[in-house]
Amino acid sequence: MSSPCSSCSTASTCSGSCSSVPELTEAQKLSNIKNVVAVMSGKGGVGKSSVTSMLAVSLMRQGYKVGILDADITGPSIPKIFGLKDKASAAEKGIMPVKSMSGIKIVSLNLMLENEDDPVIWRGPVISQLVKQFWTDVIWGELDYLLIDLPPGTGDVPISVLQSIPVDGLVIVTSPQQLANMVVRKAIKMATMYKATFYGLVENMAYIECPDCNKRIEIFGKPAGEKEAAANEIPYLGQLPIDPRLTALSDAGQVEEYQSALFDVIAQKVDACSKEKSPKETA
Repeated sequence: MSSPCSSCSTASTCSGSCSSVPELTEAQKLSNIKNVVAVMSGKGGVGKSSVTSMLAVSLMRQGYKVGILDADITGPSIPKIFGLKDKASAAEKGIMPVKSMSGIKIVSLNLMLENEDDPVIWRGPVISQLVKQFWTDVIWGELDYLLIDLPPGTGDVPISVLQSIPVDGLVIVTSPQQLANMVVRKAIKMATMYKATFYGLVENMAYIECPDCNKRIEIFGKPAGEKEAAANEIPYLGQLPIDPRLTALSDAGQVEEYQSALFDVIAQKVDACSKEKSPKETA
């Protein structure tokens, strides 16, 4: 677990004796998270949760220990994608995440509700506080990567995550639609205000391949992800197609059975970005 100073806005000028820095919780003392990566879009409906899930699966296949913090409190989809039926449990010193079939540790509010269809009718401050507790009160154990699936927009939750959690880097998800790119630019500018590091941009839903002739059909317009990344001065991680098989496996809760060389390449690029950063100070 990194030092709490790493998320403080005055860390660069602090003498190290700041009384406002909170002590580590019991759960944090039992956790050691090497890299925190937030997946962000600003725009809903671009497949951000699918990208988060497959990035986790690809990193796990590369031999890393991975967790997912589902910060989309009012619209969580991660448990469904992984087919999780067990509930998150409370231990003496914190909350225990639920493990997926392949061992990915996951925490989501939907793992705490009696019925997955129950709505969460909460105001922003309550939602933000829960997301913070997913960081401070969950016993994550040893993780090479903790991926945070952020909700759409630039409101309470993204702000809380960037302010209170030591995020190492952001992965931005967009689609070829000009509307999507316009909204994503808002998210990029917001993250820049918090001096976030960008690991890169993924263009999802870039095309679909005809199952009969393998012709590439760009149903949302000509992909512009590489151009968008360059305009915002962030790395371009690649583009992903619409794949009915991924949709079917996600609906069935079997996303870990999906194989994609494209996702593996993106995961390798994210891993390379994380290795370029200086190691975080350990608590």
